[in-house]
Amino acid sequence: MQDIAKWIDAKKGYSFALLRSAAICLPVLVLSGCMGAGLDLFGSGVDRTVSTGTVPVAKTSDGLSDAVMVRNAVTTAELGGGTINPIPWANATSGSAGVISSIQEDRASGMLCRRFTTTRHSYEGIAKFDGSTCQGGDGAWYLTSFGPRA
Repeated sequence: MQDIAKWIDAKKGYSFALLRSAAICLPVLVLSGCMGAGLDLFGSGVDRTVSTGTVPVAKTSDGLSDAVMVRNAVTTAELGGGTINPIPWANATSGSAGVISSIQEDRASGMLCRRFTTTRHSYEGIAKFDGSTCQGGDGAWYLTSFGPRA
């Protein structure tokens, strides 16, 4: 007696092998076509009118808008106790912000000067900066140095 419920490999034939290969290849070809075309099913193409660019850094006329904001924060800080609490600053023009962590005041050169350390969080990343500002004879504060910490 022969079990007719099981397939016998020798009797499957060429058409069954072709059907099985088509069942495996057809989904692979269809899916790879969709992914390769970026799911562009109707052939509308790529919109080349859309472009991206960098965000321009807005600066004052002298190119130091962040430095000016830091100078203003340093010169208005109260240093009565010798130690300061961190002083936050922000520049709406450039989108930068940071925290002034230290300010040292000295009169060694005959002028009142303040050396400071701050961070700057900007579109370029986060960095520490050192700087110095001194009070001139007219009472105005002038930034004498401001740059990334070496």
